[in-house]
Amino acid sequence: MSEEQAFDRRMIEALICPVTHQPLSYDADAQELVSKGANLAFPIRDGIPIMLIDEARKLDG
Repeated sequence: MSEEQAFDRRMIEALICPVTHQPLSYDADAQELVSKGANLAFPIRDGIPIMLIDEARKLDG
């Protein structure tokens, strides 16, 4: 099973950005949950969203 298949997209509805407390968008290609308001992308590893600010990648722009 690939990481993309392992991640339950319905989980996005329950997760919010730990910085802005706003909904996240799912980037299937990058396997990340994106917070446009915080300008961060949280990785998904082995189907598990890593919602730690220290693990997030800053978005370009």
